[in-house]
Amino acid sequence: MSLEKFFHLKENHTDAKTEIMAGITSFMTMAYILAVNPNILSASGMDHGAVFTATAVASFIGTLCMALFANYPFALAPGMGLNAYFAYTVVLGMGYSWQVALAAVLTEGLVFIALSIFNVREAIFNAIPFNLKKAVSVGIGLFIAFIGLQNAKIVISSATLVSLFSLDGYNQTLNGLTASFQDVGITVLLAVIGVIITAILVVKNIKGNILWGILITWGLGIICQLAGLYVPNGDLGFYSLLPDFSNGFSVPSLAPIFGKFSLDGVPILEFIVIVFAFLFVDIFDTIGTLIGVASKADMLDEEGKLPRIKGALLADAVGTTAGAVLGTSTVTTFVESASGVSEGGRTGLTSLTTAVLFLLSLFLSPIFLAIPSFATAPALIIVGFYMLGAVTEIDFKDPSQGIPAFICIAAMPFFYSISEGISMGVVSYVVINLVSGKDKKINPVMIILAVLFILKYIFM
Repeated sequence: MSLEKFFHLKENHTDAKTEIMAGITSFMTMAYILAVNPNILSASGMDHGAVFTATAVASFIGTLCMALFANYPFALAPGMGLNAYFAYTVVLGMGYSWQVALAAVLTEGLVFIALSIFNVREAIFNAIPFNLKKAVSVGIGLFIAFIGLQNAKIVISSATLVSLFSLDGYNQTLNGLTASFQDVGITVLLAVIGVIITAILVVKNIKGNILWGILITWGLGIICQLAGLYVPNGDLGFYSLLPDFSNGFSVPSLAPIFGKFSLDGVPILEFIVIVFAFLFVDIFDTIGTLIGVASKADMLDEEGKLPRIKGALLADAVGTTAGAVLGTSTVTTFVESASGVSEGGRTGLTSLTTAVLFLLSLFLSPIFLAIPSFATAPALIIVGFYMLGAVTEIDFKDPSQGIPAFICIAAMPFFYSISEGISMGVVSYVVINLVSGKDKKINPVMIILAVLFILKYIFM
């Protein structure tokens, strides 16, 4: 079967050359996840190289499913925010192992498959008020930016809980070790420069701006290392910035994380809350991205709905399930897919091209694995900026809508937890609107969720 017949190119007013170029553009704008995801998930104790392989393969599978199930030009990869929830909330915050977090992702993926098949997702999606949906996106944006600032050491712990980096202040957080400008100091400066460079690339609308920002920041770091301005210090976690090609272009093994699930030491109600938080963010992130990107490409029908959304959501669910088995956090549709759509991508041939490039990236592992956290931090900060944009759509003029949204937004970075933000947003919305009598049409699903979250706080 030809590409024309399989992807219906003429029917969608496109051709193979346009679709392939669009697929390359999408990959360029989201390839940063290959460097960022291993850095984030390795904070939970997972093997850095294995996570890189899992990220590339899961992105390939999810994006390929999008091409085959829905024939849409959308690309998938482990989602920003969801990976932060995995590492910083479930593992480092709640104290569970990464094996438990993977089990939650697997469960979420299987539930999402069932919801996609039986069309239950609309009921859940429609139950959450619009303002609260937007608040979740904003809160995650702030949380991701905060993590980026911490990873770059621009923000450090102090007597005031957090403060701006200083060498003396940073050394006070170390146990007997001493940092210097040539290890931590120069990386903080490079991260700040990286944020400025990435911001300029975004303003100038350069294709692949976030990826270019990472690569330029990393390149400046390599120059500093060769010039002696940056000196690796393994004791403090500052390693050589030069790629290690001693093993050639071999693919890191998945063995340390493949199929490693566990439910040890996690109460069932707490596990359900963890799974729900993954599911909640995944559903709204995916549907919001699909509708947003599709609207830019005039793919929505007369009622504003996306045809074949069932196949698109199923691709997301299958990608998440496969990703969990491989050893990575929730796979979701990336808003960066809009870059490929803006280049004329209209069919699954665009996503097929992106999927193939993710698979080929496996053989560039020495390059992606050498990229340090100070170089990926600007990407987190800029992604936070993008997600923060949804705050303009929240109705703060109505306190019954604005206050729960504000609580949801504030809780995520301040409590260092996406799930706490969602929990407090839902509970505050239901309580404020029920007691004040402001909204007598609260969806029963919201009330059930609020009761579950309150029970969690009482018994956990």
